[in-house]
Amino acid sequence: MHPAPRSLRRAAAAVVLLATAVSCAPQPEASGGPSASAGSTCDKGKLATRTSGTLTIATDQPAYEPWFEDDDPAGGKGFESAVAYAVAERLGYGKDKVAWQTVPFNKAFAPGEKTFDFDINQVSISEERKKAVDFSSGYYDVRQAVVALKGSKAAKAKSIADLKDVSLGAQVGTTSLDYINDVVRPTRAAAAYGKNDQAKSALKNGQVDAIVVDLPTAFYITGAEVTDATIVGQFENQGGTPEQFGLVLDRGSALTSCVSRAVDALREDGTLARIEQRWLSDAVDAPVLK
Repeated sequence: MHPAPRSLRRAAAAVVLLATAVSCAPQPEASGGPSASAGSTCDKGKLATRTSGTLTIATDQPAYEPWFEDDDPAGGKGFESAVAYAVAERLGYGKDKVAWQTVPFNKAFAPGEKTFDFDINQVSISEERKKAVDFSSGYYDVRQAVVALKGSKAAKAKSIADLKDVSLGAQVGTTSLDYINDVVRPTRAAAAYGKNDQAKSALKNGQVDAIVVDLPTAFYITGAEVTDATIVGQFENQGGTPEQFGLVLDRGSALTSCVSRAVDALREDGTLARIEQRWLSDAVDAPVLK
């Protein structure tokens, strides 16, 4: 608030001084929160985090490439590790003020109070999940893709219809599994696995004809992990908005708006695009399955 002018009419001095004293008194925050130190604002490094002065970020273990390098979320290498630290910096927390925590994929967006400030683990934003948790603005637009062993029946698929009679699998609780059930609608029930590692093993061992994962993961699987596999194609996004990964926060978290502002700023200044180019440059176009 600006101070009152020094030159005041003498006749009204007492009245003006009284008004000035009242108007310059501390006022409550417009947000209704208790104070900036209690997280009612987005003051850098002063958010209402789980541990004062520290930002606690969660992800699953193992932490897969290309999202994290060498199964080390804290290393700063890999797309999501880099995004996490960029968001933390925007919020006023340097790398030495970030603590990592292991939280299983499904538990991250399950109902109940969270032990982290935000979780980053390729969690797609959905209306159903929003009933249990908060999401930040989306930090990555993603498509789902089909991976099959070269020479297999599934590898020859050119359309969604060609996938209906093959056995498909995906990690439980993912939009990858949703795409199998809601878009492909195969004649046999999809196999659901607790982790992507189990889905990849099932593909290698011929227990399923193909698996569905997000497109960057598909490129990594076929390029580095299951080299005799190929990307059959990718699905079109369902509906008018693209599928996006978002940071997961506790339902009603005081940090949600601050974290979203940080993500929005990183998108606007090109930081997210640069991080994507650095770590996901291999995730180029694949055939679209219709």
